[in-house]
Amino acid sequence: MSEQPAMGVRRFGQVNWLGLYTLARREVMRFMAVWQQTIFAPLMTAALFVLVFALALGQGRGQIMGLPYLQFLGPGILMMTVIQNSFANTSSSITSAKVQGNIVDTLMPPLSAGELLTGYLAGSVVRASLVATVIGTGMVLVTGAGIAHPLWAIAFVLLAALLLGGLGILAGILAQKFDQMAAITNFLITPLSFLSGTFYSVDALPEPFRTLSHWNPIFYLIDGARYGVTGVSDAPPLRGFAVCLFAVVCVLSLGWRWFKTGYRMKA
Repeated sequence: MSEQPAMGVRRFGQVNWLGLYTLARREVMRFMAVWQQTIFAPLMTAALFVLVFALALGQGRGQIMGLPYLQFLGPGILMMTVIQNSFANTSSSITSAKVQGNIVDTLMPPLSAGELLTGYLAGSVVRASLVATVIGTGMVLVTGAGIAHPLWAIAFVLLAALLLGGLGILAGILAQKFDQMAAITNFLITPLSFLSGTFYSVDALPEPFRTLSHWNPIFYLIDGARYGVTGVSDAPPLRGFAVCLFAVVCVLSLGWRWFKTGYRMKA
């Protein structure tokens, strides 16, 4: 006798589309309810970075890799903001649910590990896309330069949303309280987003730091976004894409495994 699907669950094949849509919608609405903090605040932070460096360098001063410094800086700030927001979206959602004790509301519905993973990532992807669009538009208006390779830029923004959203899921599963999540953010995510070529070319670094930078997927995210926007990069964009895609597969595979086994999710 074949197994009957649960009452009220709409499935096509093996996917619970209704449950997946509901989780994804919840994750999007969660950050859209406070859009002033999640969308507008990153724009203000990016604008402050640009203003500070513009005042510090002065008009027309400073070039890196043949680009005016502000034009070089723009893609780095955009990707840094995407990285931080993608990580924050999934990590805060899972950690808050665990601390408040309502994570069971997400675990009890008939959602598979893949559906949980996809639903949480949907929020990060949408949030990253909105932040990138807002900051990218402002960047084009300020610098007066267009987007050299739009498809490359979009590809690296999506990779950043998936990679950092996946890392946010892992961090949210590991953390048992907000202090632990703050430590991960302050001592890992923020330094990596600042020190991976956001404000400088890694070619200026002495050895062994230059070589170590080329083992860092965050560097390739920032460098790839810079190539997409300006056409200039420290590393070949195809190599960066391959490294980032491999990192995404590894992180999401681990996230799927942890959801599958309920690792640190169940009391």
